[in-house]
Amino acid sequence: MKFAVATVLTALLGFTAPLFLPWWCFAVTSLVIAYTIHQKPLWAFVSGFTGLFLVWGVYAWFIDRQNGHILSQKIGPILKLGSSSLLLVIVTGLVAGLVSGMGALTGSFARK
Repeated sequence: MKFAVATVLTALLGFTAPLFLPWWCFAVTSLVIAYTIHQKPLWAFVSGFTGLFLVWGVYAWFIDRQNGHILSQKIGPILKLGSSSLLLVIVTGLVAGLVSGMGALTGSFARK
């Protein structure tokens, strides 16, 4: 139950906080959530990773779909990802998930 609550809170705060603050502030929100809802470090990382991977992945896919994949087809070759827009969306989700997971892991270790 803690895992589901932490994942949903991480996703909600990870989506709303960057609307008003710098993009990296979701690492801080993940840290606070992992500190508040104490879990083992592995589960804290997985909940932080899952919450932001899903939110940023879906949000990147939504934005990419709205602009007709124009930006992703130009950025993909620069990052050596080819012209696949789906691969760029997955990489975006992975970066957000890793940053959030590391923030949650830090919060879990800080509680010990």
